[in-house]
Amino acid sequence: MLQILTFQSFDPSSVLVLGIIVVLLVISALISGSETACFSLSPSDINSLRERKSASDRALMKLLGMQDYLLATILIANNLVNICIVILSNNLIDRLVVFGSTGWEFAIKVVIVTFVLLLFGEIIPKIFSAYYPLRFARFISIPLLGLKHLLKPFAFLLIKSGSGINDKLSGKRTQLSIDELSDAIEITQDHTAEEKQMLSGIVSFVNTEVAEIMKLRMDMVALDITDDFAAVKKVIIDSGFSRIPVYAENIDDIKGILYVKDMTPYIGEPDDFRWQEHLRAPYFVPEHKKINDLMEEFQSGKVHIAIVVDEYGATQGLVSLEDILEEIVGEISDESDAEQPTFYTKIDDNTYIFEGKTHLSDLEKVLGLKEDFFEQVSTDIETVAGLVLELRHDFLQKGDSVTYQSMRFTVTALDGRRIDKVKVTILPPPQTEP
Repeated sequence: MLQILTFQSFDPSSVLVLGIIVVLLVISALISGSETACFSLSPSDINSLRERKSASDRALMKLLGMQDYLLATILIANNLVNICIVILSNNLIDRLVVFGSTGWEFAIKVVIVTFVLLLFGEIIPKIFSAYYPLRFARFISIPLLGLKHLLKPFAFLLIKSGSGINDKLSGKRTQLSIDELSDAIEITQDHTAEEKQMLSGIVSFVNTEVAEIMKLRMDMVALDITDDFAAVKKVIIDSGFSRIPVYAENIDDIKGILYVKDMTPYIGEPDDFRWQEHLRAPYFVPEHKKINDLMEEFQSGKVHIAIVVDEYGATQGLVSLEDILEEIVGEISDESDAEQPTFYTKIDDNTYIFEGKTHLSDLEKVLGLKEDFFEQVSTDIETVAGLVLELRHDFLQKGDSVTYQSMRFTVTALDGRRIDKVKVTILPPPQTEP
């Protein structure tokens, strides 16, 4: 019967080869770990390197200042060392083992060498350096800087070759869509819920229209240009707003914006004081304007508030700089907000009471729905009340309900014919029969 393996005794030359393999394996581990360590340093780690003046810190800062050469040096050195390990390992196995089958010889050499090289030369050092990146990077920085100088000609050729290929392919590179970026944020695990909300707000920032975040005209606090100064002061105190639109005849005829700070010097004036002379020019924007464009206009024009109008010039609502910022950072509360009721009340995990004027985008955020959840109903609907009317195709009475997908909408309060409150119930999934 053919013997598969026959082991030979160690001789001095085999011991020497084994020693060289072990040394090269340590070098491979250090080089592999340096890649993870150097490219995992946080901003605070880099700041601490700038503050210290040791030789290893200076060497590490030089390496981080030439990241292309650093990566090229690591790749070249690591591959050269690994190739030497493979060649020497093959030689050592031939010295120590006589194979009875060529197939077994190939299989065992590949399995053993690959396992040892991956475990001790790649996996273990990368795990260790990922936990202690700054310590590992400082330890290896001076030898790595020497390697960079030694391998600089080869690194230069590697970088230039890679840059040439990159330049040719850059024209074909596709850009990520907003949906892809949003999905990427959702599956990340290294961020808190608040951070994910902010990142999602930044991603969707360029795709959000003014109409989605504006305060609707029915909720606007405005002054009649014929009001006396006593009425103006009362509205200022009751509303708590710092900028108030002023209209003539009706809300569609905005004449200006009253800045409360402009009235401070005249607080003791009589009721017939001509406060109208201190109005500032209103700033009008179309309802479909993107909020990132409006943000730039606010910054360049030093404006904080704008009147939103439709294609016919009729007032649709009002948008402020605070409304735009809240799309990124979430709700911003101040002293005046503390006394204002929220636009919804949570009854339990599956039941909410929303104001009818609540914008659908706010409803989607509260319930954790996708931004296009209600697109199948109509892209023109903006509020919860409008959604209920669209689903019913008729006026509703108190207690009437409509259902959409997994939610039931019930009218709980009316103001005349206007829907004032809507109860939103998340329905349980239908039970399947066994």
